[in-house]
Amino acid sequence: MEGQVEKHRQEGYSELLANIGQAMANGRSRAAVAVNSAMVQTYWEIGRHIVEYEQHGKERAEYGSNLLDRLSRDLTLAYGKGFSRSNVAKIRKFYMAFPIVQTVSVQLSWSHYVEILKESDSLAISFYAKQCERERWSVRELKRQMKSCLFQRIALSRDKDTVLELSRNGQEITTAQDIVRDPFVLEFVGLPQRQAYVESDLEDGLIRNLEDFLLELGKGFAFIGRQYRINIGSRHFYVDLVFYHRILKCFVLIDLKRGEIEHNDIGQMNLYLNYFKKEENTDGDNEPIGIVLGAYKDQVLVEYAMEGISNQLFVSRYQLYLPDKEQLSREVARLLAGG
Repeated sequence: MEGQVEKHRQEGYSELLANIGQAMANGRSRAAVAVNSAMVQTYWEIGRHIVEYEQHGKERAEYGSNLLDRLSRDLTLAYGKGFSRSNVAKIRKFYMAFPIVQTVSVQLSWSHYVEILKESDSLAISFYAKQCERERWSVRELKRQMKSCLFQRIALSRDKDTVLELSRNGQEITTAQDIVRDPFVLEFVGLPQRQAYVESDLEDGLIRNLEDFLLELGKGFAFIGRQYRINIGSRHFYVDLVFYHRILKCFVLIDLKRGEIEHNDIGQMNLYLNYFKKEENTDGDNEPIGIVLGAYKDQVLVEYAMEGISNQLFVSRYQLYLPDKEQLSREVARLLAGG
């Protein structure tokens, strides 16, 4: 009897320790958020003072001006680390990029903003800030999305008004089209661009780096399985990758093609979609989405192959290397100028 009492006492004490540990972790997390928010707000205020000083005609922080050098030296003497010339320049740029304090998100750390401010385009800066807040990206995730030129890749498949809306509010997933990018960038797989490989190599690489692949796909994807078997009559077929999209409430099927996408690849995906509508969907599920993902595509062939297909079927490309940011930026600028 005494043994049982002692056992319950020990269990109770262990639970007490666990509860205290959780309370400490929660408190430290709240403290870190509060400190981060105060730091971001303080840097915004410092940036405002610098820009207002310039605007009052006292001195310009243009190339050749020593204002930032003087500020860096004097602020470091007065307040210690954190005021190198480059950081003071970032603080100034921070205010200029977000002159309305209400547009500064308390959810983003100063490290987030340092990365975002590496962009030179104001539309891209606004997009990454909104998207980072919307999808709660870590700094590592933000870096990857910026390196892969996410804004430019999404923007090139939109019209002018939608691009401007994208920059103001980030990307909201409301339609099947919103989850498709052309190209998808799969540099994290680690396959050299010109190496000979088969579809299974690419599939294996995606599964090994599933976290990065989900980040590339975007918000809302839940992994269901690979080589998903479906039976039609006496024949068996296998869908390379199957996901479920929590926001659109539908299955998303992805078929991988090592080289150029052929017309029969599109027909095969249409078959898979028809099967999922009849056999896999349950009450509450919307129509499935199919994406045929290949290294190349002939747009004219794709248009003819897609003629008459009512399913939500998309054909897109993938790249095993990061796209040329300057070229994509020029294309976006041309889109906006011509819109």
